[in-house]
Amino acid sequence: MMTPDQLIAAQKSQFETLFALGGKAVESLEKVVELNIQTLKAAMHETSDATLAALSIKDLQEFASLQPNLAQPMTEKLLSYSQHVYEIASSTQAEFAKALEANATDLHKKVQTMVDTAVKNAPAGTETAVAIMKSAMSAANNAYDSVQKASKQAAEVVEANFNTVTSNALKAAQTTAPRKRTAA
Repeated sequence: MMTPDQLIAAQKSQFETLFALGGKAVESLEKVVELNIQTLKAAMHETSDATLAALSIKDLQEFASLQPNLAQPMTEKLLSYSQHVYEIASSTQAEFAKALEANATDLHKKVQTMVDTAVKNAPAGTETAVAIMKSAMSAANNAYDSVQKASKQAAEVVEANFNTVTSNALKAAQTTAPRKRTAA
């Protein structure tokens, strides 16, 4: 069993982890807000420039040549924005996973110590119960390890798919050549 001091220390550790994770969430939110402000400023400047360019157009052919030049940079900026948001979210998720894994490892050590203490102090004739408890601990450890591995693999697959989609979209945007219209 845990002593009152051990219980207080465990609760303190849990609260410290909770507050640290809350701080990381706020930091990520700040990064997203900062990214949104930068994106908004850039969009305002580009819209102003595009509007002024559109107002200086003298004929339809000039208008037709201006339009494709606006679409490609917009696509690239949208992909860049998506990539930044993904990086912020991925970084935050990795920090959360790291903290939770450390917390789970610490909890596992404490439970293992408690089980070892219970096994040492078990009365004679409880060998079967001790064996069942050890087997349950082993099964729980194996399940935890399997979940950890599956989670890491899933995160790697999601990241690889996101990078592939972003790369393909960027290539498609870059290979789309502006079409020039001929005057009839």
